[in-house]
Amino acid sequence: MNKLKILNDPIYGFISIPNELIFDLIEHPYFQRLRRVSQMGLSYLVYPGAHHTRFHHALGCMHLMQKAIRVLKFKGVVITDEESNALLIAIMLHDIGHGAFSHALENSIVEGISHEYISLQFMEALNHEFNGQLALAIQIFKGNYKRQFFHQLITSQLDIDRMDYLKRDSFYTGVSEGNINSERIITMFNVVDNDLVIEGKGLYSIEKFLTARRLMYWQVYLHKTGLVAEKTLVKVLKRAKELSRKGVELSASKAFSYFLEHGVNTENWDADSLEIFAELDDYDVLSAIKSWQNHDDFILSTLSKSIINRRLPRIVINNKAPEKAQLDALKKSVLATYPIKKSEVSYFVDSGKIQNLAYNKNQDPIKILYKNGEVTNFLKASDFNRSETLTKPIIKYFMYAPKEL
Repeated sequence: MNKLKILNDPIYGFISIPNELIFDLIEHPYFQRLRRVSQMGLSYLVYPGAHHTRFHHALGCMHLMQKAIRVLKFKGVVITDEESNALLIAIMLHDIGHGAFSHALENSIVEGISHEYISLQFMEALNHEFNGQLALAIQIFKGNYKRQFFHQLITSQLDIDRMDYLKRDSFYTGVSEGNINSERIITMFNVVDNDLVIEGKGLYSIEKFLTARRLMYWQVYLHKTGLVAEKTLVKVLKRAKELSRKGVELSASKAFSYFLEHGVNTENWDADSLEIFAELDDYDVLSAIKSWQNHDDFILSTLSKSIINRRLPRIVINNKAPEKAQLDALKKSVLATYPIKKSEVSYFVDSGKIQNLAYNKNQDPIKILYKNGEVTNFLKASDFNRSETLTKPIIKYFMYAPKEL
């Protein structure tokens, strides 16, 4: 069987699978599950084209990593074949631990467990199955390998992951502000003293990248309708768990029922939990919510209909936190209208805050390499240091309630 396949990607064109090990990892059920996990949660309720999956993203990241390795080798950075393969595996599997609807239900399906932790558990399981061939990739993923710039390619303020999801999410949503030139940025990669740096000619491409990230957060990832849809989805799951643990019968797949009935957290997470998690995806959740529209419980039924029929609560985002009197009035109105208890009103009226930070000056900085060999912090090299637009956290506040109220 020929395993050196070529895939056609709408963003980059043809993507090649470089070797049989990577082909076998892609074919594995753990990785195939990503075909059924949306990249952007419920954002398709705002942007109808945003139906792409974690599978798309993972392959796109692998493709960009291939480019990065070629560029660095061309510039004299020695990277062995074993290291190259480990980098490709690490970036391809970096998001394999995402659960249904990606970030929307993180810390909801399982409690207090990040997708990075679950990704590592999947990688460890695959490493055992593939007789230790993922050991170096795991080292790089964890940041334990001696060549630190490898880990920076996987996760940093200018990593392969961000470069793919910005360009890909921009394409599928149609929001052109996120369309970065990832190829230009990767072409400017270099390594100095074991650190990933960007050659000076790429400075403006970095400024564009950070600006695109800021705009994509406001326009897409934190869009008010997408935000309230995700909050509603979290409330649906919360109510389902509450009912399930009281012994109320709920229609759900075996895998989904397991997480509804059991409080799975870091203390009781084990190999069995991983296998059941591997059976869970968007389809389980959506199928259950469709069924719950007709459930006897008013809260579960109403919230489920809200998502399925896109009859979402009205959300308001402001620069100031909502006044308590305003929230109390909305809660009072809900209690007068809906057959619910006072303790249940937060299922329909809630508030919170969102934050957008394009560049964190307190984390490892993006470094710029000048022609004379000098390396400096991006903020010193860029005009952006005269403005706090990208480096100051912008916090906004939201509240939502049923539209009719």
